[in-house]
Amino acid sequence: MKDTDFIQNILASEKIGTVNLLRSFLDEVHITVAGADFTKACALLHNRLSSPVMMFFAEDLREQSGSFALNCVFLSMQMQSWREMFGIEPSGNPDLRSLRLHDEIWPKGYYPLRKDFAAPREKISDRPRYLFKRVDGEGIFEVPVGPVHAGIIGPGHFRFSTAGEPIISLELRLGWTHRGIEKLLEGKSIPEAIKIFERISGDTAFGYSMAFCLAVEKAQGIDVPLRSQLIRVLCLELERLYNHANDMGGIALDVGFSFPAQFASLIKEAFLQLNDAVCGSRYLKGVNIVGGTLLDIDTVKSALIRTTLTKIRKDFCTLEEMLLSSVSFMDRADATGILRTKTARDLGVTGLAARASGIGLDTRNVFPDIYRSLSFKTAKEQTGDVAARLKVRCSEVTESLGLIQQCLQKLAICDPHKKRTAIEKSGAALGCVEAWRGPVLVWTRLDTAEKIERCKIVDPSFHNWEGLSYAVLGNIIPDFPLCNKSFDLSYPGNDL
Repeated sequence: MKDTDFIQNILASEKIGTVNLLRSFLDEVHITVAGADFTKACALLHNRLSSPVMMFFAEDLREQSGSFALNCVFLSMQMQSWREMFGIEPSGNPDLRSLRLHDEIWPKGYYPLRKDFAAPREKISDRPRYLFKRVDGEGIFEVPVGPVHAGIIGPGHFRFSTAGEPIISLELRLGWTHRGIEKLLEGKSIPEAIKIFERISGDTAFGYSMAFCLAVEKAQGIDVPLRSQLIRVLCLELERLYNHANDMGGIALDVGFSFPAQFASLIKEAFLQLNDAVCGSRYLKGVNIVGGTLLDIDTVKSALIRTTLTKIRKDFCTLEEMLLSSVSFMDRADATGILRTKTARDLGVTGLAARASGIGLDTRNVFPDIYRSLSFKTAKEQTGDVAARLKVRCSEVTESLGLIQQCLQKLAICDPHKKRTAIEKSGAALGCVEAWRGPVLVWTRLDTAEKIERCKIVDPSFHNWEGLSYAVLGNIIPDFPLCNKSFDLSYPGNDL
């Protein structure tokens, strides 16, 4: 959040009780309110800031204060997982089914993110049945798909209700690969945590590790050198590019357009080979450290990046023309899987999917840092269909290539890395990165030994899966894979 006085004035104007300013950063303000005013304060900020709820989570502070703390994050421009992990029941919630701790295998009364949690020793003897929402009526059919799918995608259960061919309801059930990442991070050192973050969601390894490093750097008061900031932007855009190439090919493949699908796979492979040559990792692991990067871009690597991207730019233009000029392909993509602007806004959809539905939110503009000195345009479409999500990707490819060129120009005249020491060992802060799917947010609290006391992670997929369930309504089941791929949401990013 920005503008401390503005935020406090909003709360004071509606007579919110005690409002305490805990800590203020350049782009983030921590404010506490009394528990009785929490719901009112959240609703007020949500409406007055026109912001989706970016994060919603709890902390176990019973040793310090004898209570739990609830945290809600908003953006100052223009929920459910915390409940089951801590055993906090929100009053008035109409749906108390678990997102991740599936009732069939998880006993009642065990809350894994509490500090005094101990794993259950006994198995459940009476396994309750998960109750899907039913659509009743003459001619209604239910079609269950998953959770195990053909291919290498993650597990997720999709329950379609159809009347004839059109889908009239889709209920998603995820959490099959819940790994307890937030619990696993408790007590870990910063270097140990970085390795875990790089493995949360493999296609966003750099974005996750960067978000964590930003949170720690902010909490400890570390000033990251300009050269490291530029290298981070360069790697983040390389991650965006290879994933967009993969998705463009995947969308083509789901309509049987095999040649551009194979061509896109060659482009992706070219990026992965470039990543390996420059960083020593095809998926950009081992680059980020708190305070900077382990990678430097010298003149040889810079020349390699420029040469490779010049060729890839031409290939991307060819791929885009193949797709957008094909009448049969566009016939499948146009007006398919529409997510309307109001629906996207009401659901809090973020990232690429939101921008394709007319919501121009790009957190590179909200938490700008190094982006202040770089020029790029936020890609946005209005129609919210498969074609719009494809076009947003095409536009972002152009902008990412331009950002990399700008980074290389600045690196050529930038001072070498300078080590920065931490001002504080403990503290809490938020790291935000506009990864290729959308914003990855990491909130971290460090203790005095520089170990993680609590860490909350939000992947854009957590916001966007529900958007997919609305986008497919009125479409036929054979178009679901196309709609699904146009969102390309993460199972492991959701099933933390």
